[in-house]
Amino acid sequence: MAKSVKLGDIAAIVGVSTVTVSKALSDQKGVSEELRAQIKQLADEMGYQSPSEIRKKTAKKKYNIGVLIQEIYLGKYPSFYWQLYQVLNKKAVARGCFTMLEFVSRDSVLNAEMPMLLEDDKVDGIVVVGSMGKEYLEKLEKTAKVPVEYVDYYDNSRPIDTVIANSFYGSYMLTNYLYDMGHRDIAYVGTIGSTNSITDRYLGYIKSLLEHDIPLREDWVIPDRDVKTGQFDEENCFKLPKNMPTAFVCNCDLAAATLIKILNAAGYRVPEDVSVVGFDNYMYPGSCDIGVTTYEINMQEMAERTMHKIIKKISNEKYTDGIFVVDGRIVVKDSVARIER
Repeated sequence: MAKSVKLGDIAAIVGVSTVTVSKALSDQKGVSEELRAQIKQLADEMGYQSPSEIRKKTAKKKYNIGVLIQEIYLGKYPSFYWQLYQVLNKKAVARGCFTMLEFVSRDSVLNAEMPMLLEDDKVDGIVVVGSMGKEYLEKLEKTAKVPVEYVDYYDNSRPIDTVIANSFYGSYMLTNYLYDMGHRDIAYVGTIGSTNSITDRYLGYIKSLLEHDIPLREDWVIPDRDVKTGQFDEENCFKLPKNMPTAFVCNCDLAAATLIKILNAAGYRVPEDVSVVGFDNYMYPGSCDIGVTTYEINMQEMAERTMHKIIKKISNEKYTDGIFVVDGRIVVKDSVARIER
């Protein structure tokens, strides 16, 4: 290989010192033109590369990485995805790369209108944050001339590269925690089928109920958003059941904060009357008067893994493909009370 050719190899063939070869290749004085030409020709035939040439070829390139987030995930509140983008940006900068953010409207998704980031070779790769609909994303992959990486989204019908939080296990652990705190009447807040993560968290909740011989009650599965659009809907969802549980497992901290507000308006105190847990450990300032016990997603690890994979794909280097699952941890705060039995 070219990299294995050294000055000494050339010197041995020509019958001169390595210093003479070095001078000839760098056009320094002290070498005849005839010998210089001979050494340069031999170096070229042997595939010799100077250290500076090797450094240029192996130096890490700086890439522009596009990040796509659907507008519905931002809404009127600072969102988990906005925070995730900021961490993604920091991880990109740390690797000498830059990010370009584009919000994708609901209409663009429905009409399969591709993002502007794909125009004029603006980016070297795309990171998709969250879901945007299967058909839209399939067209995106076919249209994009650059690698695509996903975060907090997966598709069971086809293999994709993605980094996701352990939603199933996190919700399972939270429900187990409520059980250990004495709760047996436990509800779930989240619209099943609206996103993979919400459904996975629901399944983790069910697993815990099954293991503790607690029957699932349909009236204790409470929607929090429109199933078709994924739009958070405080007015039409969050309907409290007639027969109240003692605890709620919420699919995210925003849902938990909204539920607590509705509970307080209905005369229930948290955690004295009803306990509530969330998911993400991301609560924007002023959204809730008490600290909500939650499952913290390791956002730093998710962002690091995502940037590692997309840069490897852009540079055509080997990487581990498929789904990478990032674990988190329960963070106990003030929203759960123990029930003595």
